[in-house]
Amino acid sequence: MLVLDKDWSGHPLGAPEAWPDILKTSISTVLNSPESMILAWGTERLTFFFNETYFPLLGPRLSWAMGSPFEEVWADAWEQAKPIIDEAFAGRSQRFVDLPWKLDTDRGQADTWFTFSYSRILDPKGEVAGLFIFTNETTARVLADAALERSQAELREANRLLAQRVEERTAERDRVWQLTNDLMATARLDGHLVQVNPAWERLLGWTEQELLTRPFVEIIDPADHAEAADVVGRLAAGEVVGGFVDHVLTKDGTARTIMWDAVPEGNSDLFYIIGRDLTEQHSAEEALRQAQKMQAVGQLTGGLAHDFNNLLTGVMGNLELIQMRLASGRLEDLERFVLAAQGAGRRAASLTQRLLAFSRRQTLDPRATEVNRLIGGMEDLLRRTIGPQNELEIVGAGGLWPAYIDAGQLENALLNLCINARDAMPEGGRITIETANKWLDSRAARERDLPEGQYLSICVTDTGTGMSADMISRAFEPFFTTKPLGQGTGLGLSMIYGFARQSGGQVRIYSEMGMGTTMCIYLPRHTGDAPSEVDEEAALTAAAGGSGTILVVDDEAAIRHLVDEVLDDVGYTVIGAADGAAGLKVLQSGAKIDLLITDVGLPGGMNGRQVADAARHLRPGLKVLFITGFAENAAVGNGHLEQGMELLTKPFSLEALTAKVSAMMDKP
Repeated sequence: MLVLDKDWSGHPLGAPEAWPDILKTSISTVLNSPESMILAWGTERLTFFFNETYFPLLGPRLSWAMGSPFEEVWADAWEQAKPIIDEAFAGRSQRFVDLPWKLDTDRGQADTWFTFSYSRILDPKGEVAGLFIFTNETTARVLADAALERSQAELREANRLLAQRVEERTAERDRVWQLTNDLMATARLDGHLVQVNPAWERLLGWTEQELLTRPFVEIIDPADHAEAADVVGRLAAGEVVGGFVDHVLTKDGTARTIMWDAVPEGNSDLFYIIGRDLTEQHSAEEALRQAQKMQAVGQLTGGLAHDFNNLLTGVMGNLELIQMRLASGRLEDLERFVLAAQGAGRRAASLTQRLLAFSRRQTLDPRATEVNRLIGGMEDLLRRTIGPQNELEIVGAGGLWPAYIDAGQLENALLNLCINARDAMPEGGRITIETANKWLDSRAARERDLPEGQYLSICVTDTGTGMSADMISRAFEPFFTTKPLGQGTGLGLSMIYGFARQSGGQVRIYSEMGMGTTMCIYLPRHTGDAPSEVDEEAALTAAAGGSGTILVVDDEAAIRHLVDEVLDDVGYTVIGAADGAAGLKVLQSGAKIDLLITDVGLPGGMNGRQVADAARHLRPGLKVLFITGFAENAAVGNGHLEQGMELLTKPFSLEALTAKVSAMMDKP
């Protein structure tokens, strides 16, 4: 259509009807070829013919290119094409593959590539009449090949760099493996080491051969075997285990403290371990703790001397006034001085109890306790203590587990916490006491410095001023207080801490400045018998009188005589003994003894518990009352008293002594 539609009237070839047969045949060959083909007809001035397959190469030139001079159609490439055409007319036809061409941009890219060949057309005389040219633009493929080559070159370079880096990392890993002081190893789940780094021999003394030919557990402290087995079980389940500590035996028999991280190999019985020696670090930490303890002891003794000197001044001064009044025959107002001396004595007793609680050595009287019921019984006291400007909310958990504790000490702890909360809210606020059951897993237990297991928590929260990090870190130090001079001893929180730790629990502080404070006491769940509903307070009511024989064993003569006087006044017969041996001689005699009262700390090689055990061996079922001002729980059976045994803590009031004795004597 392009040929027939063109106006050939002014063209050098003239009308198509007059064209020679060879031209018509050549044009027919071009137009019917499936290949991209052009015909350059003539010798001096080449006329340009092309077929449909060639259309894409022309771009916007398509509309006018048919029959136009070759040098006009491809003017932008004529300088490159002319020498090739001349060579073809001279008989040297050629084929070119991916030949670069620089073109104008009206048809697309300027930098192009073509594959083409030239063939001469001869007329009947054997002269060259024109040229067949097979041509294909290969720009896209050339660019793709170039991009592929660049990509392959980049890939080769990347592979080279990767290989280099792998080699460097391998060398670095090998250096770490060889030089690190951390213990690195591959092990099997059956407990055998597969490979170890040199640090094992440097640190532990065992050779590689010795380590690889024995079960790993053989060089672990037997006390850590159970935990090691647990770790292997977790690794077998595919778990990554980190931060576990055990003690590894060296070849000379000493033990090193090692913290391990272990990672299992998927679909394999292998795992990888890295261990860091913490022995020196732990020693340094222990030395630091010891230094801190000595600092605390210095602070403790200073505060203790100050407080006791004040209290002793009150006791001694009032006794001297009584003595002076008696010497002069003035008997009026003596009761006032007696009451003042007694008050100072009671404050001294309270101070010693707080100190013993802080040191975790106070003698506790633990019993199964329903904590919600205990708090409920204190509610009125707590509301009066915190005052009307503060709100109190008690949130008791349903089904709260019982605790095995000294209920009186927990009451003191809660009262102290509420007083502290009140003082932290000078403008008033809200105090919330909340109880809850807690099941602490290994992570939560570690955070609270407790064994994992079941606990109940008692938390006291206020909306007060809050505590800084420094205040929290020092809160449990003895005599540390932020209250104004004269408004706090600094022993309240240390007493609570000592009570909680002695009871197998913990205390934790959660606070931010201006955001209030939460103090939580964690106590172990009691799984024994449920708490008794008996009203113990009624059972301890003082009796008007009594009868029976009581053996009192105490190395302090003043206390023996005091107990003798008090119990004799209410009708009991009292026999005194200065030590355990003397007491046992009385028990070995035929004297009738209904109750043994013994101090826990006795001279002569037998403590009060040993005296009680020997007494019960001689007289089964003998009732025993321990009295003590200081004793570790072990002295009375780690806080677990047998049936018929009771405990009374020094200093005690005479009323408390007679009430306790009366209650015990009345029990069958």
